[in-house]
Amino acid sequence: MRRVVLERFPAGSPRGSWPAEEYAAQRKREGLAAEVVMDLDSDAFLVVVRRREVLSGH
Repeated sequence: MRRVVLERFPAGSPRGSWPAEEYAAQRKREGLAAEVVMDLDSDAFLVVVRRREVLSGH
């Protein structure tokens, strides 16, 4: 199953700041099964959902 990146956040956020997790939590409240993954190549946190979920609207 392919994933779609909804948003990308640099890994160097200030200590105690979790913008990727906060963004994913908001998407979950909207009904999307968003999750945070680390992209080691770009040193960034990605908020992703399954492609099927984006295409179907849920």
